[in-house]
Amino acid sequence: MGFDVRKSYANKSPLDGLVTTSTFVCSNQGSRTENKFCIGKRNRAHTRTGCRVLMGITLDRENGTYMVHDLFVEHNHILQTAQTSHLMPSQRNISKHQAIDIEVADDSGMAPKVAHEFLGRYIGGSANLGYTHRDHKNYLRTKRQREMLYGEAGSLLKYFQDKVVENPSFHHAIQLDCEEQIANVFWADAKMSVDYAHFGDVITSDTTFGTNKEYRPFGVFVGFNHFRETVVFGAALMYDETFESFKWLFNAFLSTHNNKQPQTIFTDQDIAMGKAVSEVFTTA
Repeated sequence: MGFDVRKSYANKSPLDGLVTTSTFVCSNQGSRTENKFCIGKRNRAHTRTGCRVLMGITLDRENGTYMVHDLFVEHNHILQTAQTSHLMPSQRNISKHQAIDIEVADDSGMAPKVAHEFLGRYIGGSANLGYTHRDHKNYLRTKRQREMLYGEAGSLLKYFQDKVVENPSFHHAIQLDCEEQIANVFWADAKMSVDYAHFGDVITSDTTFGTNKEYRPFGVFVGFNHFRETVVFGAALMYDETFESFKWLFNAFLSTHNNKQPQTIFTDQDIAMGKAVSEVFTTA
């Protein structure tokens, strides 16, 4: 039986930097406060149950050891069994060698789920990896965000700036998440704006997931001209396919095209997209 532990409080001495007092609590202690400003983030499962388990320690400077001064050991939730203890956050870890394997599999074009199962076969099953499929995906997402911040993001912003200088009719919009990292990006060049002004009565909005290396949804707004040729009205690179992301995207689309509403819009049967369509494209 087991449970995860969090450090709730620690006090360091300004003289030598040693921790003089500290309090450790169960990871289920307290309750999670929702952050309404984290747009574009998937909702995480609620794991806080208000558990009161804690242990307080104080430094005994005479012998250099810590003494327990406060202890409460009764949990108000089910503890992890030996069979499921590997799923606890404190027990999950991606080693440097495993990180290399994950990146090699990703560079080879393997989907995270397939790669996770493939790597698990070498050690008798995915449960023996020491991390879950979600950890695998989160590692790739963090890697992608880091690359976007220092590499691709800089190149993308430079491209947008050059396009605006080349033609002031080039429009783009960037949404940041609660961690101030790039989440969603929308752009439309001058030709897209002209085409929408003439042929934007009927449009199709679609996102194709997983067609790029970062597994980010790529969204496009398309229609047809008088010659039945496909014309593009706008494009977007999205963080996810949530209602908030679609709402931001559709508002960015309208703002770029002088708030001209389409008469008809075709989409897939995605619930989040449908909800955003009904709220933003009010006359379609």
